[in-house]
Amino acid sequence: MTSSVKPLKTPLPACSVAGRMEAGTDEAGRGCLAGPVYAAAVILPDEFSHPWLNDSKQITEKRRMELREIIMERAVAYGIGIVDAAEIDKINILQASIEAMHRALSALDPQPGAVIVDGNRFRPYLDLPWTTYVKGDGRFANIAAASILAKTERDMFMARAHEQYPMYGWNINKGYPTKAHREAIAEFGPCPLHRMTFRLL
Repeated sequence: MTSSVKPLKTPLPACSVAGRMEAGTDEAGRGCLAGPVYAAAVILPDEFSHPWLNDSKQITEKRRMELREIIMERAVAYGIGIVDAAEIDKINILQASIEAMHRALSALDPQPGAVIVDGNRFRPYLDLPWTTYVKGDGRFANIAAASILAKTERDMFMARAHEQYPMYGWNINKGYPTKAHREAIAEFGPCPLHRMTFRLL
């Protein structure tokens, strides 16, 4: 199935596949050593366009937070999906990332008629047509919007988690495998939010 959704910085048609609204979905936190993996799914209106909209990794934190409010206010629908560290350890990070996307999609109201996904791996959601796009968060507005919601939701979670476990520096590294994060794990050991199936040291 080939998506007819237009690329970034042009008006995005909400009804792009045989008159059915199309959702973009993306995850955040797949490469982290700690914390949940988050995903978001977003359906944007026809007229939505914003000059800052892009892959969340290409935008400053301040602009991500501003865009988050704009997206949540103007989206036709958005949903957030979460899979925690314990479940990641049970089913592996790839399956957890896809499951988080499914949970985000299931939270949409109205439900979409088709889905486009950042990356190259997915599994069917209900009976909807779907297409994967490598680096789709830098190509399509609805995936970019999903990447921003997933990233900001996860960053806020890790900021709260930092208050409980300040020794790991999650307010800075957000759970990613930085040198300082690994040194803290070596000194203090892992906590319940660490993914024990990952190489922590």
